[in-house]
Amino acid sequence: VQLQASGGGLVQAGGSLRLSCAASGRTLSGYAVAWFRQAPGKEREYVAGYSRSGGHTYYADSVKGRFTISRDNAKKTVYLQMNSLKPEDTAVYYCAADNSVITSQYRDYASYDYWGQGTLVTVSS
Repeated sequence: VQLQASGGGLVQAGGSLRLSCAASGRTLSGYAVAWFRQAPGKEREYVAGYSRSGGHTYYADSVKGRFTISRDNAKKTVYLQMNSLKPEDTAVYYCAADNSVITSQYRDYASYDYWGQGTLVTVSS
């Protein structure tokens, strides 16, 4: 499966952006799909994701209540709606997918085999 992330940009603190992760080659059915982010000088961190069944969503504590992950199966796309953005949300955001990752590994970026190219989100104060 190939993934393409888009939707990043420059936004003021308190603003919103919606990121998209479009899959090509096949559907994302049976794949855990996640968004990670990496700020300069920091490790890649988990932001939000779907379980392999698609029935469960997970969020990092730092984004709960502000970010929402959703999907459109017909469009083979997963979205990340980001509201109330903060300067500390500034990072390159990556989408990832894998069809063998288990629940305990969902938040570990090393568990995902398929990655999009990343999209830069910059939040100004």
